[in-house]
Amino acid sequence: MNTELLSIDSAASGFAAAGAPARLQVLRLLVRAGDQGLSTQIIQQRLQIPMSTLVHHLKHLVAGQLVEQTKQGRELISRANYSHIQLLVDFLTHECCIESE
Repeated sequence: MNTELLSIDSAASGFAAAGAPARLQVLRLLVRAGDQGLSTQIIQQRLQIPMSTLVHHLKHLVAGQLVEQTKQGRELISRANYSHIQLLVDFLTHECCIESE
């Protein structure tokens, strides 16, 4: 378990960013894609989300630090930010069961 914990505000921002069904679909697709990530066009094709809606959801995922984006030529590649996702998991489980007997 990571000993570095997020602030409550940072954790809330991350969870809020994932707080829509379409965003969770995008995030799960990117997790499955691995470190290579996927172009916005491929995400749109696979999930059948209108491009303008997808761009809106990606913006929220990037702001919540769940997704990172880089330009490769003319394409925008999105990748799951595994380290931040792990920090969110650690935030939730950090004090797991400390009050149980």
